[in-house]
Amino acid sequence: MPKAFIVALVVIGLLFFLIGMVFSRLLLVIGILFIVAGLAIGLCPDGILRKEQILDTWTALIGNAQGKSNEIFQETEALIKNSQAPSLKIEMKSISPGIVRGLFGVEREFLVVTDEARSKLEPYKIFLNARDYGNNLDVSWYLTYRPPVLQAIASLLPFVSMASEAINDLDIFDQQDLRAYVTVAHHSLLKSVEKVMFSLNQDPSKIDRKSRGFLGIS
Repeated sequence: MPKAFIVALVVIGLLFFLIGMVFSRLLLVIGILFIVAGLAIGLCPDGILRKEQILDTWTALIGNAQGKSNEIFQETEALIKNSQAPSLKIEMKSISPGIVRGLFGVEREFLVVTDEARSKLEPYKIFLNARDYGNNLDVSWYLTYRPPVLQAIASLLPFVSMASEAINDLDIFDQQDLRAYVTVAHHSLLKSVEKVMFSLNQDPSKIDRKSRGFLGIS
C-alpha cells in the first residue's frame, strides 16, 4: 500500500475528527474510522517491524566485509531452500521500524522467512538482514510474532503484549516445528557468514552462535 495513501487516510481522519468534535457526532465517528483504517494498514505485517514483536535475535559483525550483503542474502536463501524444510516461504522485503519513520521512507532490505505449514506458526516470521556498517558487515536475524491487523491495533494499548500470549498458545508440536524452522534459518545464515569470513581469511569460530531470546538457538 502506498505510503501517501496511508498518510491521506490518517490526515483525513484527523480532520473529520476535529470537525466532528465541534459540529457532528457522525463526522467524529467517520474520523475515527479513517484513523483506525490508516493505522491498520500501517501496522500491516508486510512493512512494519516493531521492537515489541521481537522474540529472539542473533547478530554478528564481520570486519572488512563491506559490500558482501548480497552474498549473504543469496547464500542464505539457497541454503534454506536446499534444506528442503517443508512449507517455508522466502522473500525479500523493504521493512520499516515503525509507522511514522516508514511514512518518511526509512527502511532496510530483509530476507523474510515464514513457515506456512501450520496456521499458528504463520504469524512467526524471521527477518534476516545484512548491511554495511562502515568497513564492516552487520549481520542479524529477528524472530518476531507479527499479529493480524486487529491484534496489532490492540497491542498499541499500554501493557498489552500479544507476543507473550501467543507463545503460551503453542502446543508441543507447534513448538517443535517453530524451533526446527528457526534453527534452519539460523544455521543457513551462520554458514553464509562463515563462507564470507573464510574468503577474507578470518576465523569464524570466534562468532557467538547462540541467539538471545526465548529459544536460545545455537
